Amino acid sequence: MTVGSFELEKIDEYRWRIPRTGPMLTDGLVFADDELIKSIRQDRSLEQVANVACLPGIQGPSIAMPDIHWGYGFPIGGVAAFDLEEGVISPGGVGYDINCGVRLLRTDLQVGDVRARLPRLMDKLYANLPSGVGSRRSDIRLSLRDVSQVLLKGARWAVGEGYGWAQDLERIEEGGAIEGAEPECVSRRALERGRTQVGTVGSGNHFVEVGYVGDIHDEEAAAALGLQAGSVTIFVHSGSRGLGYQVCDDYLKTMLGAAQKYGIELQDRQLCAAPLTSEEARRYLGAMRGAANYAFANRQMMGHWVRQSFEEVFGESAERLGLNLVYDVAHNIAKFEKHRVGGVEKTVCVHRKGATRAFPPGHPDVPEAYRSVGQPIFIPGDMGRYSYVLVGTEGAYNETFGSTCHGAGRTMSRKQAKRTAKGRNIERELEDRGILIRAASRATVNEEIPEAYKDVKDVVGVVDRAGIGKIVAQLKPMGVVKG
Repeated sequence: MTVGSFELEKIDEYRWRIPRTGPMLTDGLVFADDELIKSIRQDRSLEQVANVACLPGIQGPSIAMPDIHWGYGFPIGGVAAFDLEEGVISPGGVGYDINCGVRLLRTDLQVGDVRARLPRLMDKLYANLPSGVGSRRSDIRLSLRDVSQVLLKGARWAVGEGYGWAQDLERIEEGGAIEGAEPECVSRRALERGRTQVGTVGSGNHFVEVGYVGDIHDEEAAAALGLQAGSVTIFVHSGSRGLGYQVCDDYLKTMLGAAQKYGIELQDRQLCAAPLTSEEARRYLGAMRGAANYAFANRQMMGHWVRQSFEEVFGESAERLGLNLVYDVAHNIAKFEKHRVGGVEKTVCVHRKGATRAFPPGHPDVPEAYRSVGQPIFIPGDMGRYSYVLVGTEGAYNETFGSTCHGAGRTMSRKQAKRTAKGRNIERELEDRGILIRAASRATVNEEIPEAYKDVKDVVGVVDRAGIGKIVAQLKPMGVVKG
């Protein structure tokens, strides 16, 4: 096979190689089976994998997950690590929605406890968690000083303000706040955009989903995570909102200048980057970490309002309902981590763009409660089928810098999805399948029709069989609040 001018070689049932050629400094490594690779080849995302392999200081291969699709600069579903002395940082390897991520809450409620009250519950969630383009809470307007504190403290700020429980912080990636945030590196425009959007869902593929545990694949891991067959769960999927978007937009301009200044040859202007040793990189990392912390605070506050909504509908405290946080993971991030490269342990800068950290059992960064089974991983599917909970593995740590996929991956553009949904009542179709939708607009629902995505079962099947994640349980939706 060829991908543009690149050969695509099959390594085994679940791995493909784009061999190093021309300006590439390393191979591309793609995780997919025969069927998924056909879908992946429909866009230019494999070309993006090859382009990333040309960036200075890249360590190991340029990696693509089975949910890969075309993105800005890096493909969505792309992972790459860079040497701290010779390598670069690229905003296109993090994305516009910095720390877009997912948290999962579990409950002691069973499906039967919720079904009869589901319409009221979905109405409460929709009212308490504003969604849609420009969504904001009318009762929250932070000062610029407050926003700076959110950038520094992340979910810890939210807990300190009464949003959630202190023990939540033990089950958030990085404890809910990445060190090294520098609010002074964030533009006033970005800070202004962050004043009213914290605690909101946003638009696009963001959502809050009430579901339940269907099939359990690993009893030990499920028990460690507090998941039981038939028990009700809640996903919260959102990121850093307008603040993160503005940070990315601001620094893309900076990085274009930096690439020219430092003589970095780009295969794609969207991969603009600066050396990790540069002042431009320091400032971007300070701003990016702040935006990531804003996203952690955003999801922490939404988790609080999820608990509040359940309390209002069921007349019991969140504690009595067992509404505990399972975990919260980032999907769009760049972080300094220790990994083995060429048999030697070294610190590298890992870019995960639409990819999830997947650390193995025993790793010190895995919460103690889960250290025997590995870090929880959440792979949402489309709103009409199912999602999956997995745990991290040694295979992921050794082969993908401790990374795995983050979702199903789109097969249709939003415009194409709207055309496909024309003349249909998607909300009614889903209601007929027992799934209630609350959304800011019908257009949003049409953009997110189930058939716009790959079947997430196929995606996580590759992850599980390739050994870069281990399936724990399947979750099925009952109700979804869409942006």
